[in-house]
Parts: sequence; structure tokens; C-alpha cells
Amino acid sequence: MKVIIVGGVAGGATAAARIRRLNEHAEITVFERSGYISYANCGLPYYIGDVITDPEELTLQTPESFFKRFRINMKIHHEVISIHPERKTVSVKNLENGEIFEEKYDKLILSPGAKPTQPRLPGVGIDKLFTLRTVEDTFRIKEYINKNHPKSAVLAGGGFIGLELAENLRELGMDVTIVQRPKQLMNPFDPDMASMIHNEMRKHGIKLVLGYTVEGFKEKDNGVEVLLKDNPSLQADMVVLAIGVTPDTVLAKEAGLELGIKESIVVNDRMETSVSDIYAAGDAVQVKHYVTGNDALISLAGPANKQGRIIADNICGGDSRYLGSQGSSVIKVFDMTAATTGINETNAKKSGLEVDTVILSPMSHAGYYPGGKVMTMKVVFEKETYRLLGAQIIGYEGVDKRIDVLATAIHAGLKATQLKDLDLAYAPPYSSAKDPVNMAGFMIDNIAKGTLKQWHLEDMDKISRDKSVVLLDVRTVGEFNRGHINGFKNIPVDELRERINEVEKGKPVYLICQSGLRSYIASRILEGNGYETYNFSGGFRFYDAVVNDRALIEKAYACGMDY
Repeated sequence: MKVIIVGGVAGGATAAARIRRLNEHAEITVFERSGYISYANCGLPYYIGDVITDPEELTLQTPESFFKRFRINMKIHHEVISIHPERKTVSVKNLENGEIFEEKYDKLILSPGAKPTQPRLPGVGIDKLFTLRTVEDTFRIKEYINKNHPKSAVLAGGGFIGLELAENLRELGMDVTIVQRPKQLMNPFDPDMASMIHNEMRKHGIKLVLGYTVEGFKEKDNGVEVLLKDNPSLQADMVVLAIGVTPDTVLAKEAGLELGIKESIVVNDRMETSVSDIYAAGDAVQVKHYVTGNDALISLAGPANKQGRIIADNICGGDSRYLGSQGSSVIKVFDMTAATTGINETNAKKSGLEVDTVILSPMSHAGYYPGGKVMTMKVVFEKETYRLLGAQIIGYEGVDKRIDVLATAIHAGLKATQLKDLDLAYAPPYSSAKDPVNMAGFMIDNIAKGTLKQWHLEDMDKISRDKSVVLLDVRTVGEFNRGHINGFKNIPVDELRERINEVEKGKPVYLICQSGLRSYIASRILEGNGYETYNFSGGFRFYDAVVNDRALIEKAYACGMDY
């Protein structure tokens, strides 16, 4: 059996190694147009920022090491320029000498990945404008920084690469500005949760220019002028385009393979394309979202590796199936960690699902053990069925642990109420006896049983104008005086029983405290005395972060970014 693989890195290299482990006699050749067949994409920004200092650390395998261990032919600087399914061959160009030759295959695997989205704008292509996708891109940016010592950079785009690169350039001492059309960074997060990412970026000196459309670029004063629609331009010594990626599927299209979203390659759950004996994996393929079942593009290393393994199993006579992508991801944002899995509230509603959420701010470990830090969790679930749909967590310690537990729960099909039943490890330095994941489950179980009724941030305008309700803040007097929402009366929770006659009977009571815990206790006191209550999801700390972030974005928008 002769297997040809187009592209290395996650999907292609994984498939190649797995095929060899399953079939000692298969003839396997990988054609990779770059100079690297297996490298750490996710580590590239950290090499630019000198966190990783040895360029060899970026290379996971070389053609020589791959051949020595697996007897796989890794042909770097070889580009497959066409596929001929009718005769089961590919045309290959040797990029070092220009030679073009044809190679036969029994099975063909496409792992071309994705390329940085390059908008058709004036000035794209100038030498101080970069993209970051490959090792070669990384070395180009690093060489420019070392040679020219730029003092400022504009990053167009606020996704994973944009944030990681912003942090690393800032740590090098550069002034960094992120500009993009959406008014929030990191689309996998809901806007309210993204506000905490915005705050962390600003805290470390990153300028956020959100809600602006880039219209082009010009070389000016030995730097780059970033032209914005209907607004003053930005100036920087260098610019990096990080506005996303596009499936690199020219080969597939020309070969007549069925294409889907953004011309990605359509595959079935065996990772087979529409053409016999051709498989595809990685950022170039359209997948099913595990939660919604909808077609999706999810460009992450984990799914690509799994897909490569599944292809290898099936080529070697097995019957492995890809169940879909869940979008589990985590990112370092300076001192903070942000993680997500499943779908967020925004996308759940766009999918037509009736959803609810809980927002809580537990400590990363037991409060009596030194060093605990607050994290904010948002868990999304379906009303009525309580199907667990997704989660987002932002904090400092233990975020990755909790998101992985929640990702596993979603994959296992647990209901959100069952989170309370999970038996999770506890010791004071690592967790609490009531783990944050369990706490989310307790809250959702209370909702299911009618013990807890909530109100959310989007309800604020309506209830603040409603004269038929009581607005009650149950924090301490000191907390209340340091900042509160207009219209709310302050009665500390520990004084509530003695002062309950100050709460007007016959009106629903909308409660708030710092995190949601004391206001929940207050709601139980009031409910026990015949009141109808609603607890604010997230607490004043969450409300304050979101509202302040939105005010800063709107202020920047109104004042031409001068904030």
C-alpha cells in the first residue's frame, strides 16, 4: 500500500506515524512545501517574545528523525500542485530546483491546513506588514525585530494569535495596539466574559481599538500607517495581520472534491472526502460541532491530531469515527488564564436553543489556604432539559483543570444538574471541598428545583425602570459606598432579618451582592418570609467589570480612540 500525505504538522504527521505503527510495510511519503514537517504552531508567538529562545525547540520532528524512527519519507520544500483522482496520482514540484514529477498513490491524505486570511486591501504586501502562521513567518518577524528594534506594533485581529503575540511584543517593551471590527476580543467567549480579557490587556498597556474597520496600509515615516474607515489612521513601526485563517483548499477544489463552509473540504465521520481513497484532516476540513451538530470550522491542534489518527485507523482496515469538535481551548493572557468549551450563550441563541446560564466567582482553592485567587465561571445549559452546552472560565489558577472537567462532562452527555454529583479531588492547596464545578451544579440544581430564580445583566435596564419591584443590595455598607447601582437600597445580609420590615411586601425583590453568594442567602431569608426573589447572576464584581469595559469601548469609539 502506497500512501501519500499532503502537508505535515498536526494532521499529516500524526496520520503518517499512526499508519506506520499499524502497518510496518506501507510505503508512506509526506510532501511538505515549507521547511518543517512537524513544528509547534502554538509556540510561535513565544519564540518571538523570547520565552522560547532556542529555535530548535519549535521543531518537534525533522525529516531525518522521522525516517530514522518510522521509515517515512518526509519531502520538505516539495509542493503538491495538482491531484488527479482518475489515475490516482499527484503532481509535485520540488521547490529547490523547480523539477515537476508525478507520484502514484493508493490512499491520499490531505492536510494542507489553513492560511492567514489576507484581505484585499491597499498596501497588503508591504515589507513591514507580516502574518504569523509558519516557522518561516516567525523567523521573518523575529529577524525584523532584532534588526530594526521597532518601538510600536499594530495587530489587526484579536483572536488567539493576536492576543498571544500582543503579550509577547509588549513583554519586549513595544507599544502594542489591537484593532478589529468586532467590539470584543476572542469570539469563543461571550461579550460579558470577554470584558475581563479586555481589562487584563489594558492593565498591561495594550491599547484596544475595537469596532473599527481597517481599510488599507501605507508606508509612512519609515513605518506603517493603518487606514481606518471614517476615523483617524494608526501609526506603527510594524503591523501583523491576525484576522483569522482560511482553509487552504485550492488543490481540493481543482480536483473536484466537495467543499463546504469557506470552501473547506467536506468529510464524513471517517474523514473520507467525496472522492474515493482521498481523506482529509486538520484546519482545512469542515466538521460537525459536537454540541449543536451544525457544520463548523474549528482550527485547533487537538482535533487535527485526532483526525489524523482516525484516518490512519481507517486506511489500515479499522473503522474509527470522528464524533465532532467541541472547541475546547485555553489561552494565557499575561497573568490571567481564559478557557472555553462547547458553545457560548451568544452562539447557542443563534442556533435557536433556549438557554440559561449561571455565573459564579469561586476561589481557586480553599479560602483558608494562602494564595487563593478568584475565577469567574459561566456555564451554559439548555432550559427544560438542562443539557450542558458550554462553559467559559477566566481566572488565574485552576482554570485549565475546571474547563477540562466541564469539557469531559459535555462529551459524556451529563446534564448540568449532574455537575453537583462529580467526585473531584480535594486538598486545600488545589481546591475546595465544594469544587467550583460542583458549585455550578448546585446552582443549576437549585434553578431546576425552583429554589433559585435569577436575573441577568440584560435585564438591568428593564428592572431599573420598573417601579413595581424592590432593588436590594445586600453587601456591607463599606462595599456599597465604594460603588453601587443607582436605585438599589442597601441592607447588609447579616442585618436583613432584623430589618426585613424595610423591604416592601407584595413586590418582587431583585437582589445583588459582590459575587452572588450573599444575595442567594438573602433570597432564601426573604423567600422564607413570603417574598418573591430574583438573584443577580454574577454579582456586582462581574457587573462592574462588564459595564466599565463597555463604557471604555464606547468612549474610545466616540473620542476617536483617544482614551
